[in-house]
Amino acid sequence: MSRWFRRLVMAPAIVVITIAVFVLLPLWLVAAVVASTWLPGKWRAVRMLYMALLYLVMESAMLLALFGLWLASGFGARLKTPYFQEIHYGLARVFLGTLFRQGTRVLKTEVVAEGVSEADLIGKPLLVFSRHAGPGDSFILMHALLSWYDREPRIVLKHTLAWDPMFDVLLGRIPAQFVNPNPGPGSGLEAAISRLATGLDDDDAFVIFPEGGNFTENRRTRGIERLHKLGLHKMAERAESMTYVLAPRPGGVVAALEASPNAQVVLVGHTGVDHLHTVSDLWRELPMDKRITMRWWLVDPADIPTDRESRIDWLYGWWETIDQWITENRVPEPTD
Repeated sequence: MSRWFRRLVMAPAIVVITIAVFVLLPLWLVAAVVASTWLPGKWRAVRMLYMALLYLVMESAMLLALFGLWLASGFGARLKTPYFQEIHYGLARVFLGTLFRQGTRVLKTEVVAEGVSEADLIGKPLLVFSRHAGPGDSFILMHALLSWYDREPRIVLKHTLAWDPMFDVLLGRIPAQFVNPNPGPGSGLEAAISRLATGLDDDDAFVIFPEGGNFTENRRTRGIERLHKLGLHKMAERAESMTYVLAPRPGGVVAALEASPNAQVVLVGHTGVDHLHTVSDLWRELPMDKRITMRWWLVDPADIPTDRESRIDWLYGWWETIDQWITENRVPEPTD
């Protein structure tokens, strides 16, 4: 799907769909109330309808604001200047902050961060390597960096997110890199990541998800099989010993460490959305009371090995630590 199609067709379509949904809102509301009388959970369908409407409204507002900024910047001529970059980060902060506040209130979800305080991160460029467990964890992480730690993230994320026209436009204007988690030979992926991680300021945070995708048991199995096929049997054995994380793909992490050798490294694990892998999982559980815990570990650059093989071993060691923490803190999966 071409960028021009996403921006000239899909972006206006989102605004039109939002208007159409609100025109038919009474019908949607009646249907949600009726559905909530026989679905498990308190007002499940009404809650989900509210969150869907909020997302549509926020996305449409963001698209209109982004179009206005394109005009104000001289039809895009000054979009990459610090002034407009700061405005775009501000828009991202408002968008994610609104969804976070409303989501935690309506879905009765508590999110807590452990391990580091704001004071621990002041005045330090960051490289953030995070576990990727399921839908929404990347949104929560970005909200935390933007609003809790006052950072301007540079994020590496899966190319499929570019199908969303708002993210396609926004992340095309701030430092970000869409990637295919299974790049072919000569893709230049590590070079692109290196460029993104170069020149971090004290309020920047480079973010990457080394697993390359959300955790599922099938992906875990395929990742182990891939390592065996590549002849990396020791890495495959270490991946087999980890239960709740995928084998990390070290290329992007090593490239980032080489590009920003003086940055503080933050490893992030979390638990609370571990078993939300399918649409039925989301429908069954999102509105229920939840506690999502994010665990942050801060690593001094002096404690990180300097050669590639040792850095790969270091990364696997940290992923084993994250897996152990998840084992000890994981919310049990529902049995119904």
